[in-house]
Amino acid sequence: MGLLKKINALEPLWWSLFGLGGMIAAFILPVHLFLHGIAIPMGWVSPDLLSYERMMSVLSSPYGIIVKLFLFSIISFPLFHAAHRIRLTIEDLRIGWLNTIMPLISYGGAIVLSVITIVVLFYKLS
Repeated sequence: MGLLKKINALEPLWWSLFGLGGMIAAFILPVHLFLHGIAIPMGWVSPDLLSYERMMSVLSSPYGIIVKLFLFSIISFPLFHAAHRIRLTIEDLRIGWLNTIMPLISYGGAIVLSVITIVVLFYKLS
């Protein structure tokens, strides 16, 4: 129970990550998906604009940190948004034994996937 109290003490942190992830998922991610999923395949935007070679040169440039932070934000923060929604849904179902481990699974999964994102973006693509 001590760990659950510590997780509940961090509730403002989870709510702020939830809000930030929701904002990114609502406003920024659809534009990103539209660009990659509709505009480029339909020919509205040149495929050379986001080619692999060009993106790797941008990522290795001095301004690549900005692109990496953008990619980190559109990957990581929606994970925390989803983790918080999943945890609250499980709490609403009132499954007692799952309420104690669900914060660890949901937030832990978001943290692990965020760390993997950092490793891939900042260490593998350097």
